[in-house]
Amino acid sequence: MKKTVDDMDDDLRSEYDFSKMAGGVRGKYVERYRAGTNLVLLEPDIAQAFPTDAAVNEALRLLMQIAQRQQSSN
Repeated sequence: MKKTVDDMDDDLRSEYDFSKMAGGVRGKYVERYRAGTNLVLLEPDIAQAFPTDAAVNEALRLLMQIAQRQQSSN
């Protein structure tokens, strides 16, 4: 048996009554978000070695430099 809206617990405060708000557009910025987002799920051992996005980016840039040097020396 599915719960209806009335059956669900509603923890929103009364000042957050979105039904009274006008002009909201669902998904207004979704295309912009998708275009600028590239998420990658790291395995736990990799995430432990590179705990931040900056650490991952630094390691990948270093790897790119090494690969470019290897290609130019061949």
